[in-house]
Amino acid sequence: MTRPFLVRNPSLLIFIAVLALFTLAVTLGSEAMGAGMISTSFVKTLGKTLCLCLAALAMDLIWGYAGILSLGHMAFFALGGYMIGMWLMYARTEEIVVAALASDALPATAEEIRQGITTQIFGVVGSSDLPVIWSFAHSLPLQLALVVLVPGLLALGFGWLAFRSRVTGVYLSILTQAMTLALALYLFQNDSGLRGNNGLSGLQNIPGIGDPGQDALSLWFFWASALALALGYVALNAVVSGKFGSVIRAIRDDEARVRFLGYSVESYKLFVFTLTAVIAALAGALYYPQAGIINPAELAPIASIYLAVWVAIGGRGRLYGAVIGAAFVSLLSSVFTGGRVPAIDMGFLRIDWVDWWQVLLGLAFVAVTLFAPKGIGGLFDLWQGLRSPDRKGAPLGPDDSALREKEALE
Repeated sequence: MTRPFLVRNPSLLIFIAVLALFTLAVTLGSEAMGAGMISTSFVKTLGKTLCLCLAALAMDLIWGYAGILSLGHMAFFALGGYMIGMWLMYARTEEIVVAALASDALPATAEEIRQGITTQIFGVVGSSDLPVIWSFAHSLPLQLALVVLVPGLLALGFGWLAFRSRVTGVYLSILTQAMTLALALYLFQNDSGLRGNNGLSGLQNIPGIGDPGQDALSLWFFWASALALALGYVALNAVVSGKFGSVIRAIRDDEARVRFLGYSVESYKLFVFTLTAVIAALAGALYYPQAGIINPAELAPIASIYLAVWVAIGGRGRLYGAVIGAAFVSLLSSVFTGGRVPAIDMGFLRIDWVDWWQVLLGLAFVAVTLFAPKGIGGLFDLWQGLRSPDRKGAPLGPDDSALREKEALE
């Protein structure tokens, strides 16, 4: 008899309860609610952290469960931000241009408004024409569709070529990193249609709703980020708990055997790669309106490496571990890089944490890899008394060709 879903996943209820209590506490302590215990800037930081946690969930599904180390998922994250940022910047600029032309003796024509918008947005890169990729920037529904379609189709095309050629392991990681670098270099060009190095700015204002104030806006986005994280966690928990999750874990552990059993390994990989790219893009679409700006530097390959580090520190192969790792490292990073921790002057060496934070993060990654491969999430196993079975080196499966215990733990 199959046990109910929640019985098989007790951590799901715990996660949702903790997230709900956290959201309530931040809401009651925010400036928007009058308490003023949590500043508006920190509410934005917490909202952005929740978005990074959602991206970490996507990374954990593809790396921790499917065994595909992608070093390009932050490219999809940034593309989601660019797609929603185009509408935010266009609509906000339209409001400014219409207000400026309202004082003219004659009403402004649609072409005059369009030309004014183009000049305001692209004058900084010396262009007077609206790029083709901005054709739908006036429509929020269409841009929301592009948030999913653009990263999804890019992941689908790239994944189809890579998995069809059976590229695996470190070679696939290098390819994903190369894709990210190529996309970043393209977006740095002024003629890319996305303002080159200037990127998109002024994204922290939502057009068409008046001026509710940044304290209220930050709280709205925080709620949206919390809801997206909760829904993402529930959806991915359902994915990894069923037969699909068993198959992708089997692909991670022994791809050749799964293929021999008749499963279309490439199809499973392609689906996971595309799904996680879309999830990362949705996280980016919520992140950058809270950040207020996006530029091609956000697509730098190092960002995707950070994402892998967060998952490793939190504990890959555990959805809650990915969330813990992303939240822990992200918040700690904001503390060390925000100048809140005093520098240490030892005479012969001065440690400014703004500069040394990456060194500390690298050492933490090495330490976790060597001494705690299950990450922070592994502590919950110890707390629950869960340990790997001691089979004295015997096969883990029913036949002599099955993985042995030592191999499975490597």
